[in-house]
Order: sequence, then C-alpha cells, then structure tokens
Amino acid sequence: MKQEIKKLTQGVSVAGQIDVCDIDEIKNAGFATIINNRPDGEVSGQPTSEEIKQAAYKAGLSYYYLPLISRNHMSDEIIEQMSEVFEKSDKPILCYCRTGTRSTFLWALANAGKMKRVDIFVAAADAGYDVSSLKTL
Repeated sequence: MKQEIKKLTQGVSVAGQIDVCDIDEIKNAGFATIINNRPDGEVSGQPTSEEIKQAAYKAGLSYYYLPLISRNHMSDEIIEQMSEVFEKSDKPILCYCRTGTRSTFLWALANAGKMKRVDIFVAAADAGYDVSSLKTL
C-alpha cells in the first residue's frame, strides 16, 4: 500500500488516498469498515468512490462515502453522519481522503463531547495532524 495508515484510536485510523489494489491489504490489516471522505474527481486518475466501494464489498468490508470538499466546509450534517457511522460500524475503521487531514478533522469534530478535548488533540498530533485550530471541541 502506498499510503501510511495512522492510528487515531484503537478503532479508527486514517490514510491518504487508497486504491482498489490496496483493499486486500486493508482487509488483511484487520479493518472492517472504510470511510471515504474524498470527493470524486478532485484529481485526474483518482479512483472513484464506486470503484473503491465495489472492491471493499467484494472483500467483505463495509464502505461509506462521506465526501468533504475541505476542512473549512464541514457542516453539522456531515459531522453527524460521520458520528453515526462511527457508532454503528464494525471496527476498526479506516478513513481516507487525499492526505488524511480532512478525515482527521472530521473524526475530531464527530468525537467532540464524546472524548476529552485534550485526548482528541493528542491522538491527532500523535498521528501527525494538527487539529488545534478546532477551538469549539
């Protein structure tokens, strides 16, 4: 797999863009669910949500498409959807976008009020992401 998987919690990790050929490796790493936070068509040659979904289903993984244009465009609706997927999905979960940043920000906001603020900041920082700009956690 080209992308490094970074663990946020015992049940949630993030990565940059995955490809169809990565699905078996993701399954073999023990993941049960994939969440795609990258909109289709951001760059030429990027695999579509449908392609990843079909490969995930074929491998027996759950798959959700919750695209986020940028971390500055997070609506209450997508945060709530992400929270619901975290609650109902089999773990561990792999979330991905272009670099993992949007997925990490969305994870942080979906866990506001469920985890201590400092624990969210530390988990993100340990994975290499700075979510300290999220003052409302």
